[in-house]
Amino acid sequence: MNPDDLLFAETHEWIRLEDTDGEKIAVVGITAFAVEQLVDVTYLEMQPAGTPASAGKEIGEIESVKAVSSIISPVDGEIIAVNEELANNLQLLGDDPYQAGWMAKIRVQDEAAIEKLMDRAAYEAQCAEEG
Repeated sequence: MNPDDLLFAETHEWIRLEDTDGEKIAVVGITAFAVEQLVDVTYLEMQPAGTPASAGKEIGEIESVKAVSSIISPVDGEIIAVNEELANNLQLLGDDPYQAGWMAKIRVQDEAAIEKLMDRAAYEAQCAEEG
C-alpha cells in the first residue's frame, strides 16, 4: 500500500477510499507515526459492524504500555466491518499499518468530512511539528 494514496486526519487516522458496488467505503487505520508514539500496543477494541460513525467521534480504543487513546472516525457513515484478526495479532499495526493493520470499514454517508482530511505531505508536516 502506498501512503501517497491515503488521506489523513489530524488525530493520526488514515483512510483509503474504495468504491464497492457504487458505495464509497473508507478503510480506516492509524498511521505508522501513531503506532510509534504508542510504543507497545497491548489492547484494541473497536465498535462493532452496524454502529454509526461520525467524523470526529470515537469508534474504538487502543491501549499501550504508555497510554490509552481513542480511535476517531475521519468520516460520517456506518461501520460495516472491523478487522477481527487485528485484535488477536496487534503486531500487524507495527508490521503493516497501512494494509493488514486496517481497523474498520465505514460506508460513507456524507462526503463533506473527506474534504477536511490531509494528503501525505500535509500530514508529514504535522508530524514533524509534533516531533
